[in-house]
Amino acid sequence: MAAANEKKQLLLRISGQLYNDLAAWAEDDFRSVNGQIEYLLTQCVKERKKSGRYVPKEE
Repeated sequence: MAAANEKKQLLLRISGQLYNDLAAWAEDDFRSVNGQIEYLLTQCVKERKKSGRYVPKEE
């Protein structure tokens, strides 16, 4: 598993329309598309943890 503060690269394939929608949203929030995707994923993971549906494995 990657260290918590280590950034990992990820190849992501999305439709052109989804990219355009994300790009417009990112521009509204003064972020890059990459930054917007990272922000949205982070928020989704936080919500999942808060709801109790996510239980991390003990290491």
